Amino acid sequence: MIAKRLFDLLASGIGLLVLTPILLGIALAIKLESHGPVFFRQERIGRFGNTFRIHKFRTMVTDAERRGLQITVGVDARVTKVGTVLRKYKLDELAQLIDVFVGDMSLVGPRPEVPRYVACYPAEAREIVLSVKPGITDRASIEYKDENEILGKAVDPHKAYVDEVLPVKIRYYIDYVQNRSFWGDIRIIFATLFAIVR
Repeated sequence: MIAKRLFDLLASGIGLLVLTPILLGIALAIKLESHGPVFFRQERIGRFGNTFRIHKFRTMVTDAERRGLQITVGVDARVTKVGTVLRKYKLDELAQLIDVFVGDMSLVGPRPEVPRYVACYPAEAREIVLSVKPGITDRASIEYKDENEILGKAVDPHKAYVDEVLPVKIRYYIDYVQNRSFWGDIRIIFATLFAIVR
């Protein structure tokens, strides 16, 4: 959809420009608290199964993936103090405006998963979900905004994610792809902002 790409390009460009002071402030806070890069880069699966390296402001210690799961569970000891604040208000996700601007992502769409979890998608669902660009937000993101707390209560967080959380997310993703529209995207963006403020 050309209109969607133009909207993404315009909105992400304006967002990066207007939010520059906040983005620089976040970057400075990360650097002052701990050594390591400002951004967390991780391989995700994008449209048509193509891989890309997502941008997020780093909220964990630099070797977090060697210390635990690829999902955050409960009160995760790997999360830094600055990272706790960034995660609470979803500020770490602002870095993904870069991915939207360069065309790897969209503002609204199914959240991009790591290869390990995309491999758990049923074949038919994978084909549908990966037919569109992944997004910064979607209905599943709103419904599961406290996902790490939910998984923190599970005996086996990985199994709980694969068996309980992921199937519900996939249903949201499929519903989005099959019923997406420009005004639907606008509603999701405002619903996301409302959920964060609330």
